[in-house]
Amino acid sequence: MREVLEYIEQNQDRFLEELKDFIRIPSVSAQSAHDGDVQKCATWLKDHLKNLGLQAEIIETKGHPIVRAGGGNRNGQKDPSAKRLIIYGHYDVQPDDPIDQWKSPPFEPEIRDGFLYARGATDDKGQLFCHVKAVEALLQTRGKLPCEVLFLIEGEEESNGDSLAEYIRQQKAELAQNLTGVVISDCSMYDENTPAITYGLRGIVAMEVQVKGPINDVHSGTYGGVVGNPAIALANIIAQCIGTDGRILIPGFYDDVRQLEDFERENYARLNFDDQGLKKELSLNELFGEQDFTTLERAWARPTFEINGIFGGYTGQGNKTIIPATASAKITMRLVADQDPKKIGKLVKDYLESICPDYVELQVTEPSGEKPVLVDVNDPLVRAGMEALQQGFGRDAAYIRCGGSIPVVDTFWQELQKCVLLMGFGLDTDGAHSPNERFRVESFFKGIKTSAYLLDNV
Repeated sequence: MREVLEYIEQNQDRFLEELKDFIRIPSVSAQSAHDGDVQKCATWLKDHLKNLGLQAEIIETKGHPIVRAGGGNRNGQKDPSAKRLIIYGHYDVQPDDPIDQWKSPPFEPEIRDGFLYARGATDDKGQLFCHVKAVEALLQTRGKLPCEVLFLIEGEEESNGDSLAEYIRQQKAELAQNLTGVVISDCSMYDENTPAITYGLRGIVAMEVQVKGPINDVHSGTYGGVVGNPAIALANIIAQCIGTDGRILIPGFYDDVRQLEDFERENYARLNFDDQGLKKELSLNELFGEQDFTTLERAWARPTFEINGIFGGYTGQGNKTIIPATASAKITMRLVADQDPKKIGKLVKDYLESICPDYVELQVTEPSGEKPVLVDVNDPLVRAGMEALQQGFGRDAAYIRCGGSIPVVDTFWQELQKCVLLMGFGLDTDGAHSPNERFRVESFFKGIKTSAYLLDNV
């Protein structure tokens, strides 16, 4: 690997400038005004991968295009018997609002204090580009890759499009040929000193609840005490779903929750999570949740019930003495291993209907959701990833879970039935989706080295 590492060291400045060029394209998939920029970004990426010697193409979809590129040597050819790794990423980014909170223009990358600041720096252009440059380094120094690489890079991750999922389902027989697994770097290290493999993701169920009372808002003096208040009814319903101790009160909710194994508890304990630091960061007096579990255990391996928004009645300046006609809440639940979104969605909907008082009407939208994911840490690809992180960052890596959800992970697993390696190079503090998003420059270069080691290890 010496010649590969030397190539990376010698080309650091160019790699960084190319990443800046990639970031400058405002590929905001959720805003139609940027449709042309999304297409421009896909074309830029396809051309860049093609110039490396890969067979690269744009796959048009009903939404934004997919960039596909692969091969095993500088001629883009592949060995039919070679092991294959799929590398996933997304070239689209979040909107840049609110503009006034950015310290530098969101699409004019700027380096400050060792970080590259720009929209898409960490989510996901910077992390994706680590793999692109690793492939370049291997091809330029060896003329071929240690295994076949297939990039599948979508432009709809930030706008909840399903074009890539549909493509995977349609092409799963071809994609699965000689497949070792899928590599995704759209996640984080544990902290700036601890690289990590994310082996678990929580799933999610989402629904909206509306409580309906009188045909329209009515005077709270004339009708108070006679007409039931939908806002109060909704508050009472929600209060019967989760206790003040964080325990979810819905019967059967915990039936399928997989318990933590001993090695997981021991691993989390070794990470020495700083509860006091989190309270200071968020300006909290106390943290919240089930007392029998540590903060990391609650955040990574326990399900949740959350109200994301609650609204109804008058919310303007001053008083307006009414009983509102309706009150609504948006609800999400994070799920953990072995919980099924459809089962949980029905269980919660049935429970809400059973506790709704007769003086109001309850309407619940059809629940939608994604399954949780738990990767086998003994899979050879995971072991190769752990070794690569140690080689690239010079530190032992940790096993962590993530409290959030990445739907494409379950799609890859369900359709291809191969390990999905979540190997992030960013940090939770990088501000993905927020103003002043950033990516540590040192992590960018170490991520390139790690990716090169991973391909070699596989």
